[in-house]
This record gives sequence, structure tokens and C-alpha cells, in this order.
Amino acid sequence: MTSPLPVINIKAQSSHHALFLMLLAAVIFVITWLSSQHYPQKNQLVFIFIYLTSLVIFITGLAKYIQPQFSLTLSPKGMIYQHNSGYWRLDWRQVQRIALVKESYGITQLHLPYIGIKLVDFSELAKQISPRLANRLIHEQRPLIAMAIKLQLLNFEQSQLNFEPYILSCGKEVKGPLAAFLHHSAVLYRAFGYHLYIPESALDRELSEFEQLLTQCKSSSEQYR
Repeated sequence: MTSPLPVINIKAQSSHHALFLMLLAAVIFVITWLSSQHYPQKNQLVFIFIYLTSLVIFITGLAKYIQPQFSLTLSPKGMIYQHNSGYWRLDWRQVQRIALVKESYGITQLHLPYIGIKLVDFSELAKQISPRLANRLIHEQRPLIAMAIKLQLLNFEQSQLNFEPYILSCGKEVKGPLAAFLHHSAVLYRAFGYHLYIPESALDRELSEFEQLLTQCKSSSEQYR
């Protein structure tokens, strides 16, 4: 029996440089304000533009700063994905396949900026994702739907949001945003073969490296059990 896996925390690339951006915005604002005291009124439009630019930089930094400390936590039991809008969690036993999302377009192989996860029982996800995140992912993953249409993996009708109740494998009926997300994920599974998608922006390393890490974690957890 091997030793249990350590807990591995992943910090998203998109959260990097948050404090730097907020500080940069503050410095630009102060310098612009001091400069505006010594220049004639005709330059006010220039100063307003710089003020607005510093505000955009500050908001960008603040958006990065308020993200969860870790985007993913890998443990001996499974993984937790954390987002501003909520979370999903999986046990390793629920994961059937982990792979880079790739598709052929003519003679070209496209590498999409996601890691795909195929589940053993998709219905289990209904109990392991927060409704707010489910609703958010529908919108964040629209580029995947658009790519599936472009690659002719889906038609336009299949790509439309479905707000009908979703029937789980146990026979239970799910309604609302969660049902819409389950329909959405089923459509993406039909197109690409995966139920869940981890975006590259949520990772701290190259997609291929992280795919190998997840595969190793799943393999190690099976050996430990």
C-alpha cells in the first residue's frame, strides 16, 4: 500500500499580480492628480482619460484579488474546484477519464484551453456543484459551445439553453439553473466527450503538466484504496 497523497493547492494564474495592479492604479492616479494641478484647463480631457484608465486597472486588480485563494485543491479523496461564484467537488472514484480537450479541424488538430473530465455517473454532479456556479459556468463555457458548432459537432438547435427539468439517473427531477447546467454539460459531453472542463486560466502550470498531475493523483488514490 502506498502512502496517502499530500494535499496540493493550486493558485490560478488569473489571480497573479493583483496587488501590483491595484498599486499601479493608485500611483497613476496620484501622479495624474498632482500633474493636473500644474497644467491648463485645456488638458482636462487627457487627465480624465488617464483617470479612467487607472480605474480600469484598479478594478482588474481588485477582481483578481477577490478570487478564492486557491482555484483547485487536490487531496487523497478527490478534488475541489473553487470559483468566485461557488464550487464543485469530486471524489476520484467518480472520475472515469482526464484528458486535454482536442479536436480535429480539417487536417489541423486544435488544442482547446481546457482539461476535460469524464464522470462515471454524471447525475452525481447535481449534488456536488453549487447552483450559483452551475449558472455561471453556462455563460463562461459559451465559447466551447461556439467551437462545437464551428467544428460541426453540434447544430444551432442543440446549442440553445434548455431550462426544462433534468431527470437524474435515480429518477429525481432537478429544476432551475442546476437543471440548465446539467443539460448544458450533457450537450458538451455529446460534442467533446467530457462532463466538466477546467479552464487553463484556473491553473498554475501548463495544461499538459496539470493533466499529468491529475492522472497521477487519481492513479495514486486507487492504489492507496
